[in-house]
Amino acid sequence: MSNWKMAASAVALGVCLAPSLAQAQSLEDVLARLERLEQENRQLRQEVDSLKGAQPVATTPPAVRLSAETTPDAAPIREVEAPAPENDRAMAAAEINSGLFISRASDVSYRMLDPTTHTSRKPLMLLDARRQGDLRDGGVYLGGAITALANYQETNRNSKFGYLMRHPTSANQIGETASEAVLHSAQLSVTANVTPWITAYAELLYDPEQSFGSGTITAIGRNQMQLRKGYVMFGDLEESPYYAAIGKMEAPFGLMDTVSPFTASTVWHAFGGLAWGALAGYSKDGLNIALEAVQGGSQFRSLATSVEGTNVPSRLNNFVADANYTFDLGGEGRDLMAGASYVHGSAYCHGFPVVHFNPCVDDNPAYAVYSQLHYDRWTANAEFAKTLEEWPGTFNPTPPLNQFAASKVTSWGVGGRYAAEIGGQEVHLSTEFSTYVAGPKGSPWRRQDQWVFGLAAFPVSHVKLFSEVVLVEGYVPLNFLSGGNLGPGVSWSEADGKTQVLLVGANVAF
Repeated sequence: MSNWKMAASAVALGVCLAPSLAQAQSLEDVLARLERLEQENRQLRQEVDSLKGAQPVATTPPAVRLSAETTPDAAPIREVEAPAPENDRAMAAAEINSGLFISRASDVSYRMLDPTTHTSRKPLMLLDARRQGDLRDGGVYLGGAITALANYQETNRNSKFGYLMRHPTSANQIGETASEAVLHSAQLSVTANVTPWITAYAELLYDPEQSFGSGTITAIGRNQMQLRKGYVMFGDLEESPYYAAIGKMEAPFGLMDTVSPFTASTVWHAFGGLAWGALAGYSKDGLNIALEAVQGGSQFRSLATSVEGTNVPSRLNNFVADANYTFDLGGEGRDLMAGASYVHGSAYCHGFPVVHFNPCVDDNPAYAVYSQLHYDRWTANAEFAKTLEEWPGTFNPTPPLNQFAASKVTSWGVGGRYAAEIGGQEVHLSTEFSTYVAGPKGSPWRRQDQWVFGLAAFPVSHVKLFSEVVLVEGYVPLNFLSGGNLGPGVSWSEADGKTQVLLVGANVAF
């Protein structure tokens, strides 16, 4: 081989071996460095372990997560994971400051939207739910309920059905039989726990069967959503027994509950109030006191006073007062509540002929006494309400009906319910009687009685499947109760009217 070829080969070999030699040198350095890092890491671990035993470790900043549970049935849309504070209320406060989230609490929604229980005490029940931890501070809760039913009705008077869970007029039921499969109502609610002592609540209602809109239940005027209730509450029962609320809410008058699964007590139809107002309350150790200043004029339901001879609600000149006490009968689920109420201006103040929301002739106060017993699986209600003065509109000045003097209005009811467990589900059996008395003996508008026999099953705690048999004796609608719409000396009330109802339905809350 020539010299130049040998030189070229040596150069080429050197070029090829140089990286390998450099790599070998670099690998030795890397291995040495790794050994040093492992030693330093072991030393740091020992130092960290010793520090953990001596003092708390600093927490990391809050991190956002997409879902978390707030209550057993909660499903937040967005929530913030905050450092673990000292207690639940501190945790809620940390979450308020860290972000927004929307949740649901189906059991609370069911109780708030259920028209059969806590009927005149929903604001207090909402504060109780917060105190018991069913709703966390800072949460915004969306809820709702839908009630669908099918029924069959019969009457012995043409187009006069006395069942009050829908408006009893010929625009709704024709002939001597009626049947329907309908959406009775749909509700949506929003509860905002703004701070531990401020709560905002709003409730939307769709109720074509009981709407005051004109026409049939398919008329546009009766198929509207309304803000049924809405108020801002101030209070934290965990810190103070005092609370207050301003807005549109149930009047704290009477009990107004029913043991039936769907059909309201006649007492509620007669005296259950809904109005603008300002409420102040006290709740501690079984004692509950509520005072509400109510807007005057004709209110949304069962409350009215005269405002300079008009029905214009331009003055706070009506009020309601209620007090009740719950006695512990020994043992969980055993108690007795007894209470009394007073309202300065009931709805029974109109002159003849009687028409909803007309101006009052004069204010007509009313009172109520009531009790509710819980004893193991039994629940029993008893209630009595009556006006202090005669209702001017119950006197028809036209012969021959002028023989019946004006009358005070009375309503009372009693009922019992037994809660059994069948096949792992809670089942309720109930019976209730309630009545409405608006005239003297012998008058066509003397009274309307209602019997309800109910059966309800709960597949889950916030879903109720029910069936009822309802028997109504008497036909006494409030509008034109003593006549005035059918000619002189004639009333469309019927003392001998009878209505029978068989219904099934479902109340689903979420």
